Amino acid sequence: MSARRGWYPLELPSLAGRRYLVTGANAGLGFFTAARLAGAGAHVVLAGRSPERLEAALAAIRGARPEASIEPIVIDQASLASVRAGAKRLLHRDRFDGIVANAGMVHTPGARATSPDGNELVLATNVLGHFALFAELLPHLTDGARIVSLGSLSSRLSTFRVDDLQLERGYDFWRAYAQSKIASQVIAFELDRRLRAAGLGVASLVAHPGYSISGRTPRVPGVNEPGPGDRFADALQAAWAQGKHRGAEITLHALTAPEATGGQFWGPRFSTKGDPTLQTPTRTSTDPAIAARVWAFAEQATGTTFSVGS
Repeated sequence: MSARRGWYPLELPSLAGRRYLVTGANAGLGFFTAARLAGAGAHVVLAGRSPERLEAALAAIRGARPEASIEPIVIDQASLASVRAGAKRLLHRDRFDGIVANAGMVHTPGARATSPDGNELVLATNVLGHFALFAELLPHLTDGARIVSLGSLSSRLSTFRVDDLQLERGYDFWRAYAQSKIASQVIAFELDRRLRAAGLGVASLVAHPGYSISGRTPRVPGVNEPGPGDRFADALQAAWAQGKHRGAEITLHALTAPEATGGQFWGPRFSTKGDPTLQTPTRTSTDPAIAARVWAFAEQATGTTFSVGS
């Protein structure tokens, strides 16, 4: 969490007076995103499903920056009841200047599992929970706010079964992850189109962190503690991998940089690692016809009517 240049070459502007919500903020990319925002003076709400892991993240940030303005909120993105209960509590706080939709399952189950609501578990966690959260919190965002969804290189490496988003015709752990990230990008870009059409001063962007791994990430007690074996194995990938603290810089750039605007896709300069660079998303991710189907599916699967600007 140190701000020394070796860790964080990207400098953030002062964010004093701004408020952000970061989901999945207790570890990995979400933790470093939240820590950097708090270090720049913002008030940050750290969301996660584990109270104990959230407390460890809060302790780590406060240990480095005692003056940090941070608070936790327990939200399980896989549970629509948890998402809506969390959103209800957040609506009693001041408006947000941004949401980082970071929470998600990377290590997906080997067999198809379902959420408490009966949706495929990876889809529920990575996509549907955030869709429901956006619907609840959109009216609670300030003019000029940004919503940054976490994309993935996997969106370039998999086909997209828009007619089988629940993976009922066939499941494997890789497709579950890749399809969920494609769907996340589809919704994020469609959300920006609808925000623009409604004339709202909120932008939706996508940031992908490249290949960001724990063994290339600084040790943070209680948050990131890879063992010697993981450190060694990940060091062998140094030529094409970066730490999660560096992957978080892509998200931070999309969230705060003056040149970042709605509908954009940001990623590392060298695809898997490097400084933030504006990139071109896949045609599937930006296809309005596909987006209309995914949006309608998400409304049905979450029992949500998400009418932007109504």
